[in-house]
Amino acid sequence: MKVSFSYLDRQFENCDAIFDDMKELVKSGRFTLGEPLKVFEKNFAEAVDAKYAIGVGSGTDALFLSLKALGVDHGDEVITTANTFVATAGAIETAGAKIVFVDCNDKYVMDTEKVEAAITPKTKVILPVHFAGQPVDMPRIMQIAEKHNLSVVEDSCQAIGAKINNKFCGTYGILAGYSVHPLKNLNVWGDGGLIVTDSEEMLEKLKLMRNHGMINRNEYAFYAYNSRLDTLQAVVGNPLIKDKDWITETRIVHAKRYDEAFKGMSDNITIPPRSRNEECVYHLYMILVKNRDELNAYLKDKGIESKIHYPIPLHLQPASKKLGYQKGDFPVAEAQAKSLITLPAHQHLKDEEIKFTIEKIRQFYH
Repeated sequence: MKVSFSYLDRQFENCDAIFDDMKELVKSGRFTLGEPLKVFEKNFAEAVDAKYAIGVGSGTDALFLSLKALGVDHGDEVITTANTFVATAGAIETAGAKIVFVDCNDKYVMDTEKVEAAITPKTKVILPVHFAGQPVDMPRIMQIAEKHNLSVVEDSCQAIGAKINNKFCGTYGILAGYSVHPLKNLNVWGDGGLIVTDSEEMLEKLKLMRNHGMINRNEYAFYAYNSRLDTLQAVVGNPLIKDKDWITETRIVHAKRYDEAFKGMSDNITIPPRSRNEECVYHLYMILVKNRDELNAYLKDKGIESKIHYPIPLHLQPASKKLGYQKGDFPVAEAQAKSLITLPAHQHLKDEEIKFTIEKIRQFYH
């Protein structure tokens, strides 16, 4: 049996309705900043209980433009976590700031108790990452930010629908970046991202920033960037966004099945703590396992497409050499990088595929 990590072939098995909508877009000729994008932005904002959403070229651009909208530039520092996709750090670097890493906790996300020690007079923004769809302790982050007069930008690229105390991740900080890349829980047919905010000032500034600073055809408020979410991608996203709750609920069900199956295997598998007041959306279902690389190879041999996210934490990457970090600086992130494995848990998995995956993992350890 083959258990795929990607589900796009199943998701778009029948997409005639989307193609019909595309034909209408072609007839209109509004390929940039067209009406379907305005609808998608409105729908997205409502989906995460934010006032505004601004469509941009990618999740990376969503983070980068958020930082630039807050005035982040050379000489500033931005605090983030050592275990995240490279885009988080890349957005900080390209915004001109220095990346300051902190370690992770046993949920694989930013250890909020390590944040204050990383704050300096140059710190401008805290950028927590809801990695794999697991919420960071945002109430604590906001306490720290308020105490030190810092802005908070949430990296919610993997976390659409995630909640803490029934409040959506992405609505705690002044800005949050989301990704709708094809492999995200809510996806389109290429790169794409959105910034959400409750600030009208940020809304107006970012609408200019993503479109060359253009007030109208002939006037420019400032020199800026070209990062508009294509109207074509909004055409794809609009019919899909209504499935957000079903996607979230299905992934949670699959994750609970894995959790239940692995509870009796604590000698070999460590399941992260699951807090009742948090709703993880399981963009990635990740666990710590013994003999990770051997298990990964075994599962692939059996047709199960497991993944490793990520084997080298960012502070040990060649790109971070100039930051001066050394092996051992963030021991939790480093240990997790050696033992984390990601299992297929997407919403299109079949019952027998989940059973097969559990069975093969049990066989490996017995």
